Amino acid sequence: MNNFILKHYLIVFFSCYLAACAAPGEAVDTADYDAEARPRDCISQSSIRDYRVLDDSNLIVTAGVKRKYHVVLARRAVGLRSTWNIGFRSPTGMICPMSAEVIVDDGIGPERINIRSIRQLSREEVDDLLVRFGKKEPEIKPAPAKEAVQPAEVEELD
Repeated sequence: MNNFILKHYLIVFFSCYLAACAAPGEAVDTADYDAEARPRDCISQSSIRDYRVLDDSNLIVTAGVKRKYHVVLARRAVGLRSTWNIGFRSPTGMICPMSAEVIVDDGIGPERINIRSIRQLSREEVDDLLVRFGKKEPEIKPAPAKEAVQPAEVEELD
């Protein structure tokens, strides 16, 4: 009888553990970028050259020589900031929102995370994102120099 109860406790324990692992990830607040994402903003998987991690759910991906993209993940990836083993996977060879995923291998095992949105960036937008996520100091533009004002001459009235 004790063996029977022990088996039930083990089954309940492992079921709870598996349910906790399968729970959906935390939502990422990217409403302002989702509206701007265009369906044609996809990246050819073979053109990806580099990436820069902004936080647990945002990347800047370099494709080709000059094109940069803001990639937003569907949920947070715990080991994204601390790993060098990041890959992109797509069955078509094109990394597009909702059909491709990022694979993060932090040593425990690979974690697959869907891509929520991809948006091509201009040079100014790249700088703005780096400042927004604290990866770059904002450029402080010097105040315009004050011009010397000539004093007005005073006329005396008779």
